Formats: sequence, structure tokens, C-alpha cells
Amino acid sequence: MRWYVVHAYSGMEKAAERNIIERVQRAGMQSKFGRILVPTEEVVEIKNGVKRTTERKFFPGYVLVEMLLDDDTWHLVKNTAKVTGFVGGARTRPTPISEAEVQKIIGQMQEGTDKPRHKVEFVTGEYVRVKDGPFTDFNGTVEDVNYDKNKVRVSVTIFGRATPVELEFNQIEKA
Repeated sequence: MRWYVVHAYSGMEKAAERNIIERVQRAGMQSKFGRILVPTEEVVEIKNGVKRTTERKFFPGYVLVEMLLDDDTWHLVKNTAKVTGFVGGARTRPTPISEAEVQKIIGQMQEGTDKPRHKVEFVTGEYVRVKDGPFTDFNGTVEDVNYDKNKVRVSVTIFGRATPVELEFNQIEKA
């Protein structure tokens, strides 16, 4: 079995995954199919002061399918609702992706589950604008980022002097 990338309607990846699984079972082709994945990772976002973990697709519009490629399996996947076709290769013969690429994607998915990333990531030296709090509409440079506490230290110019100010992620935005 080899891995193939299937293009699905954007935002409908999970539905395409379910439809493929359903069609495989109805056709009785379980022996020709392996895993079917929508590559996702968990991200932490803060809305209205509430910390939430959500799922984010890191390849929007794509589903990975492990299968033995023949005319029957190709037609089954290609003619599934919410699927637009295969990625790569000739019109009737898609090109499989390497096992190393699949392992990298699965590793990335596992890493996202073990330690969720933040939805918005700030980098030291990045230019940001304060959108909330006593320093609203001030611009500054990120000096330090603390993802554990969801805080960032920004150097803001007040009265001509650079002053370090500690702010929460939801108080700033990328400039």
C-alpha cells in the first residue's frame, strides 16, 4: 500500500474523509485501503481571556489516503462526494508520496497533540501594535515571549524613551 494525496473541498476535509471510509465499507474494499487521515494539529488560542485548545488543519483542502492503487480504488476515491481528485501524477495515475513524508506529517500531528502550539506566535524583534490596555495604539518591538503564561514583553516608546511593558497575547497584534 502507498500513500496518496487527495484534494477535497476546502473546509470539507473531515466530510471527505468520512465519505471515503463509508464508500470503502459499502464496496467491501477494506483490504485495499489502509489509513485515511486529515493532517491536523492542536493550537491554543485565547478569546475573551479564556484559553481554548482547537484543532487546526496544516494542509487545508487535502486528505491522505493509504491504498493499493488500481482502477476500482481510483474510481471509488475520485467519485466520492467532497473530493475533487488526486494530487500529482498523470490524469489517471496519481503519484504516491514517500513514506518519509508521511512519517514527517504523522510526527507533526503527534507533536501537536502532545504539546499544542499557540495560534498566534510572536518572535523576538517583531514589530507589534498594542490594541488593548493603557498603551492602546502604541507600537513596539517584542523583547521576550512567555508561552506558558501567555505574556509578551514589548519595548514601547513613551516620551521618547524605550520602556519594557509586559502584556498578554490578546492585548497585541502583529503590525
